[in-house]
Amino acid sequence: MRYKLLGKSGLRVSELCLGTMTFGNDWGWGAEKDESKKLFDLFIKSDGNFIDTSNNYTNGTGEKFIGEFTKSDRDHFVIATKYTLTERKSDPNFGGNHRKNMMRSIEGSLQRLNTDHIDLFYLHMWDYVTPIEEVMRALDDLVRAGKILYIGMSDTPAWVVSQANTLADLRGWSRLVALQAPYSIADRALERDLIPMATAHDMSVLTWGVLEGGELTGKYNSPTDEPKRSSDTSEKIKKIASLLMDIAKEVNGTPSQVAINWARQQSKNIIPIIGARSEKHLKDNLGCLDFELTQEQMQRLNDSSPIDLGFPHSFLSSDHVRGLIFGETFSKISI
Repeated sequence: MRYKLLGKSGLRVSELCLGTMTFGNDWGWGAEKDESKKLFDLFIKSDGNFIDTSNNYTNGTGEKFIGEFTKSDRDHFVIATKYTLTERKSDPNFGGNHRKNMMRSIEGSLQRLNTDHIDLFYLHMWDYVTPIEEVMRALDDLVRAGKILYIGMSDTPAWVVSQANTLADLRGWSRLVALQAPYSIADRALERDLIPMATAHDMSVLTWGVLEGGELTGKYNSPTDEPKRSSDTSEKIKKIASLLMDIAKEVNGTPSQVAINWARQQSKNIIPIIGARSEKHLKDNLGCLDFELTQEQMQRLNDSSPIDLGFPHSFLSSDHVRGLIFGETFSKISI
């Protein structure tokens, strides 16, 4: 395992992040404590130091497990958690992006994680209600109080994230260093605005759903005893999974490893979040570190799932519009 700088910071994080939504069986499908510890130990044995969780994952059990697992060497780990999602559905202030919920959530997370600080604290989902000034000032207050070290946003529109960092730069507040969002070869929507925005703001992009809930592993393409989350996999997914299986044979790997490496090699900013419910699956995912895809293989994968960037991107990149802007000189300009 190698390490990357987290966005525009000096913090070193492993090139893969361990997702822990499966830590705890409160939701009926996760891993019990002993199995969760095995997954954690396997990731650490591979030199991983970056752990992702949330205040609501398995009703807080995930944070409790991580607190116990990291207690003996807390400063070695980079722990990321989140706030926003409600913990009391009947109370209007137990969810959302506002300061009151943020402060309540951070205290609960600190207690469950058995720590005095959180390395990376995300806003989990944009609520379209709270003023961005309130969010960024409250996050900066927590940084100045030493309760969190770095901040990020998850599942939030690009214009909100960009506004937040611009505001932080103008006011001298802590800026966002990480973005978290879904991204896979089957779902490339991030390439429209979020990835270019993150690149412009020098933010790391933590990607979840890189295997589409297991649909890109190939197990949906043929009969298997492997447990399946979905019973209605699209033909598009099956076609992409078939290509992943073909390339896996070429590199002596697995479809999962190829899918993860496709995401890793799309941008230097990207850090895939890998999660699993068994040692077998996590070990397989970690095997992606043993090889890289060739440019030809990357192109074949890209061609299997083209993305329509939509307006204004497709409009502005057309030859006609470039001609209107640059005349006959576009090809002569170094960009």
